[in-house]
Amino acid sequence: MADRAAAGPGRLRSLLARTGVRVGALTAAAAFLYCLDSLILLRRFLATTFDLVIFDQGVRGYAHFGAPVSIARGVSDGEGAHFILLADHWSPVLALVAPLYWLHDSPATLLVAQGVLFALAIPPLWAYTRRQLGPGAAYFVCVAYALSLPVMAAVIFDFHEVAFVPVLTAVMVERFDAGKRWHAILAAAALLLVKEDMGLLVAGFGCYLLLTRRRWTGLAFVLGGVAATWAATHLLIPAFGGSATFYWAYDQFGTTLGSALLNVITHPLHALRVFVTPWVKARTMIGLLAMFGFLPLASPMVIAVLPLLAGRMLASGYPLWWQAKFQYDAFVVMMLCCAAVDGAARLQRHWPQSWDRWLTYPFSRPARLRRGGEAWRPATVWAAAICAAALVYVPSSPFGPLLKPGFYGVNARMRAAAAAIAHVPAGAEVEASNNIGPRLSGRDTVLLFDGTPRWAPWVVGDTLGLDFPFCTPSQQAQEVAYLRAHGYAQVFADDGYVVLHRPGDARTAQALAHPLPAARLHTNVCY
Repeated sequence: MADRAAAGPGRLRSLLARTGVRVGALTAAAAFLYCLDSLILLRRFLATTFDLVIFDQGVRGYAHFGAPVSIARGVSDGEGAHFILLADHWSPVLALVAPLYWLHDSPATLLVAQGVLFALAIPPLWAYTRRQLGPGAAYFVCVAYALSLPVMAAVIFDFHEVAFVPVLTAVMVERFDAGKRWHAILAAAALLLVKEDMGLLVAGFGCYLLLTRRRWTGLAFVLGGVAATWAATHLLIPAFGGSATFYWAYDQFGTTLGSALLNVITHPLHALRVFVTPWVKARTMIGLLAMFGFLPLASPMVIAVLPLLAGRMLASGYPLWWQAKFQYDAFVVMMLCCAAVDGAARLQRHWPQSWDRWLTYPFSRPARLRRGGEAWRPATVWAAAICAAALVYVPSSPFGPLLKPGFYGVNARMRAAAAAIAHVPAGAEVEASNNIGPRLSGRDTVLLFDGTPRWAPWVVGDTLGLDFPFCTPSQQAQEVAYLRAHGYAQVFADDGYVVLHRPGDARTAQALAHPLPAARLHTNVCY
């Protein structure tokens, strides 16, 4: 008996060690996949100034113990060269990435940090799912999250503050489920430092807590989340030079928050129609639910994502917010994933145990079950199904190019782009095409080549590819020709890429000799 009792803790420690290795290996594999894809995109000149250079310049400011200034964003938007990112979005959490720049000062550092942050959501998600559904389902759900479209779409589109959201959301949900309320509250507080609208996610989670009879905590989350979003939008962002109404896109309901809310309450059918039309909105929301087998709808936790989704789908001024592209869906993917796990656990509790044999015998050997193995209960089958669907989707997903050898090669256009940036000296100020800026940002002061000349000493333009914010390549070529006609000399040209240089104080001299007609500003760009 003593030997058996002594062996029990040893077996438990061995099991925990093996589990830690497996979860750690899955986390490391996801981080490697994310970093590999984003770094190759950077190498292939498929990263962009808007938004990677913007964040790179801001985080470099933090790393140098200064303000998070982005000259590229400020100059392009007419806000000036000293534009502080906190005037755009309340994201002080980005300062946590700054120490990495002391090791490697480059936009690539942001891409690696983002990949690791997205992957770090896996351990708390695994712990939550294991507690609800068992270890087998936990592994399947983590793979489904790792290969979900919202995560992949965010990874392939530069860097954004959303990288912090899945891991903090998973910690918040898992810690509440484990009974560690104060740990969960700390995670929620950290979410409020990611972006001004994260208060809506916290408030939504508070509504879930209210529905599950955690009234005082839920009420505190609702009031705290709404108050945090209001304070960030109306006090903190304006304090750094921003505007509380810059992203206001709800004029169809009212010109102020109060009037818009009153309109939604008094005309709910109109708000519902705006919420689901045009069709792209409904398609995006159906896709978010479909990747988890629509089981988020079986959990009251799904209510937590409604405030954020409403903020996107009711916004008439920003159609890009409606799409299943870029980084927007990554703000809610973890909450939906946890809601799906909760929904699966709720449905499984109502599953008659007498039906288990229909799932047990095809997939599990009875002898193994008698030894304590995990039966394939309905929730495990669901988890395996969404995992299989995610794996089948990979070849046609944003990560599909990783399966093609050509994705790792170098073509003529890439060689021409690399040769072009080699002609720009380090430490220079340069106007660069959207796809060129990230490769220069680590050593130069980068401005966006956007159709309004800034008269920087160096310009790297693209006359063949289509780069934001231009509508056609011919417009880009016309801009290059305009600069050549007004004092710039061409020092390099190959496969569409052109490098121009004007010696001396180019901006001052050009502004005096050839004043820029006001009508020309942004007349040839496509937003």
